[in-house]
Amino acid sequence: MPEADVDHIYDYDPKFIADILRSVKTIAMVGASADKTKFSYGVLRVLHETGYDMIPVNPNPNVTEIRGIKVVHSLHDIDRPVDMVEVFRPKEELYGIAEQAIQIGAKVLWGQIGVYDDRAAKLAEDAGLKVVMNRCPKIELFRPFWKPRLDLAI
Repeated sequence: MPEADVDHIYDYDPKFIADILRSVKTIAMVGASADKTKFSYGVLRVLHETGYDMIPVNPNPNVTEIRGIKVVHSLHDIDRPVDMVEVFRPKEELYGIAEQAIQIGAKVLWGQIGVYDDRAAKLAEDAGLKVVMNRCPKIELFRPFWKPRLDLAI
């Protein structure tokens, strides 16, 4: 699939996105980073501060907590139900993460901006999960409040 077509292929109904963000409570973030300069750290921070129960997933044994939240090293190490698996990993890893999301009983598989794989989406959807790819939940969460102010001076 050509890169240029990605934004047009994954065109979701805003209600579909809003319903997911309204219904999920517990989000496992695969690829969460303790590095404050990484995008995943900022997304984890905003989602956590918004009230989601965040579970950072990072395979590095030296990373034990992020923002005071206990880190697990794989999806299979999670000890409670997960509503959504959010993926901050290369798109080539999405299929394997989709398999794990199905195994742990997640309801949603969400691929961050740049993370998409039609095979992974089909696998997850066939297993009953809702799928969003190539989107950021932090951005989507605040999208209804964006009002362009074109009258402001630069």
